[in-house]
Amino acid sequence: MAGIYIHIPFCKQACHYCDFHFSTSLKKKDELLKAIHTELVLRKSELPQPVETIYFGGGTPSLLSKTELQTILSVVYEHYVVTPDPEITLEANPDDLSEATLKELSETAINRLSIGVQSFFEEDLKLMNRAHNASEALKSIELAKRYLNNCSIDLIYGIPGMSLQRWEENLQTALSLEVPHLSCYALTVEPKTALEAFIKKGVVAPVDDAVAQAHYETLVESTEAAGYENYEFSNFGLKGFHSRNNTAYWHGKPYLGIGPSAHSYNGDTRSWNVSNNAKYIQKVFEGDLPLEREQLSTRDKYNEYVMTRLRTQQGASLAEIETLFGLKYREYVLQQAKEYMDEGLLLLSPPFLKVSRKGKFLSDGIASGLFLVNLDS
Repeated sequence: MAGIYIHIPFCKQACHYCDFHFSTSLKKKDELLKAIHTELVLRKSELPQPVETIYFGGGTPSLLSKTELQTILSVVYEHYVVTPDPEITLEANPDDLSEATLKELSETAINRLSIGVQSFFEEDLKLMNRAHNASEALKSIELAKRYLNNCSIDLIYGIPGMSLQRWEENLQTALSLEVPHLSCYALTVEPKTALEAFIKKGVVAPVDDAVAQAHYETLVESTEAAGYENYEFSNFGLKGFHSRNNTAYWHGKPYLGIGPSAHSYNGDTRSWNVSNNAKYIQKVFEGDLPLEREQLSTRDKYNEYVMTRLRTQQGASLAEIETLFGLKYREYVLQQAKEYMDEGLLLLSPPFLKVSRKGKFLSDGIASGLFLVNLDS
């Protein structure tokens, strides 16, 4: 099974923390959508596996009309084998989700919404320069639940000035809305973003890792008490509502990334499209794929396996590591894991090696400590 990710690089305005590829100008929208249709056709041989997830990300895919979304989906269905019951997700901003829009979306094959709420507090939304306000966030979720039962919301914690109490109130608001899935991320300061500039100038306080960790620990406790499973570090779902797209990604299934800046992975190579709308359109219309490829070495594959699997509820399988990479890799990961197990940050539950509750917030750092540097040289 495989997935298709479609990057729609348009936004109403720039969020201060975002470093994704996007444009606030819609001038080339029609050309870019045609280029997406063309790229889907050009690359159909790259994904012979049945497609079980289709994900519209961005940018802000909810800026597209019902017809524009349906046209993209019709190209996918014409040129790829799609399973009978795929998960088709649309990322959406609250200010785009009017009742009329939601009614139209419910008439398409889209069956899951990921709503970029980020916070239910005005001060947080203003700091991040979000296009919606708190009342729009609440209203959009209530409306969305009338038309689609599979909805997720994004929340951000660790925001400068966000107290633990305010984060708890954010969580309680989300849980009271009975949304079956939450994706929650620590605010990170990416290079060349407005947020980085504000922090350097002293306009905004620096992000505090200790505060973010306290927020995360509260997040885990609150969602667990409400019956959510923390199936991946940042993702929490009720039974039956784990994101199939997220699950596939963290378990190393192949996916095809379509659109400017989109990444693809097939188990042996990674590729990424040019992060420039005009160059992307030109290349595609010339029949030339606008991407770069990287052949993954055994060491690369092992490191990616460790990084992705340790973020999951199940953890990394020692048996699978030995099967995929060889006995020396199994021995290496156990050797590297010993200090983390001694500190109670990793647990060995044969055949799985997984991050403990104590180590969850540090999972990416723990994974990097298990990386292979020169064993395969």
